[in-house]
Amino acid sequence: MEEQNSAEWQAPPPPEKIEATEQAQISEVGTLGTIFFEPGRTFEDLKRKPRFIIAAVIISLLIMGYAVGLQSKIGEAGMRSFIADQVDKRAPNLTSEQKANQVDLQMKIGSYTRYALPVFVFISLIIGGLLYWAGAKAFGGNGGFMHAVSVFVYSSFPPAVVGMIANFIVMGLKSADDIDLATSQRSLLNANLGFLVDGHTMPVLSTLLSTFDVFAIWGWILAAIGLRVTNKLSVASSWAIVIIIALVGVAFRVIGSLFSGNPS
Repeated sequence: MEEQNSAEWQAPPPPEKIEATEQAQISEVGTLGTIFFEPGRTFEDLKRKPRFIIAAVIISLLIMGYAVGLQSKIGEAGMRSFIADQVDKRAPNLTSEQKANQVDLQMKIGSYTRYALPVFVFISLIIGGLLYWAGAKAFGGNGGFMHAVSVFVYSSFPPAVVGMIANFIVMGLKSADDIDLATSQRSLLNANLGFLVDGHTMPVLSTLLSTFDVFAIWGWILAAIGLRVTNKLSVASSWAIVIIIALVGVAFRVIGSLFSGNPS
């Protein structure tokens, strides 16, 4: 009887192991500095605890500041002249009154959209993160959506900060008469190969060449590092995701330049 009871008796299973949640080792403010000098360490910390709010807000405000500053530098008369030229390109058969109405409407819309830019930028950062997340999953990555958004935002942060500071300096030094709004919507810097061609006569080629941009390449390098670290991907897979999504972005810019007649 004792032998039967000992055969039926089994030791209870061990208690489930509860893994402690990893804590961030760098504060969110601290990551704004370490991403410039220690991107690998920064992304390791973002893997432990993904976050992106402060960096995204700074990027959004910088872009809005550039748009508002550029409009202020050009002045209302310069903006009206630029919009009138664009209306002539798209609809050359409008009467003077219709043209004036179009210019007034676009000036009014522009006055609102410039201050709404942070919202649009924030949404675009989330969409970029979504694309990185989908790409990482397709290549077998193990990171979550928040990791992907963190990678997209933090890979954009250093190029955006340095690029916008440089733009503000150029804007302050340059005369309003020397600023071409058609080619300066994104940047006043000649940090890409777009300057090799005339953006007015060859907007699509100028857009394609502007893909080879110092700040864009910097962002791609950071993104590849971030995807590799946060998703445990190979270097080749990380770069494949970055290049594919960059090409998608270029395709949309080319379409935009075809419709607008300006480099995008």
